[in-house]
Amino acid sequence: MSEFRIASRYAKSLIELAQEQKSVDKVLADIRLLKSTCESNRDFLMVLRNPIVNSQQKLSILTKIFEGKVDNLTLEFFKILTRKRREEYLYDIAQVFEQQYNDMNGIVSASITTVSPLSTSNRKDIEALLKKLTNDAKVDLKESINPDLIGGFLLKIGDKQIDDSVSGKLRELKLQFAERSFATK
Repeated sequence: MSEFRIASRYAKSLIELAQEQKSVDKVLADIRLLKSTCESNRDFLMVLRNPIVNSQQKLSILTKIFEGKVDNLTLEFFKILTRKRREEYLYDIAQVFEQQYNDMNGIVSASITTVSPLSTSNRKDIEALLKKLTNDAKVDLKESINPDLIGGFLLKIGDKQIDDSVSGKLRELKLQFAERSFATK
């Protein structure tokens, strides 16, 4: 079975269980904590995916990191996954869970990458642009910084991308010059 199908099934089960227990928002916060922990600590993610480390050790690590920080439902979910030896899919499940939550609530994910943090007025302008582009849907905007852009921004909305960065423009110029042959006199 593909990783995506496994992640989708577990994420769907978790979201349905969280709905029954009226703790969807709490579980979402827990899943985001798990996701950010995996993204900020590559070693943690590699341990979860390592087949040599046994499931009990992985559960012990998960418990030490998340006990007291996450809802009991989330902790029990971790236990079920380790019992079924599916802990390697935790990060994938977290990503799919967040996407399913967004789909369920009509939220569109977007990310913007700039050279420096957005000012309050720039953020409002971007949010207004996103509302227009998404037909007034709720937008979950994530910001990131990349000095290599030189200037401008890179905006991603779902599977669309708007590259209005200086480095993007330079890349386009380079391609145009490479496509044209210039004769020297």
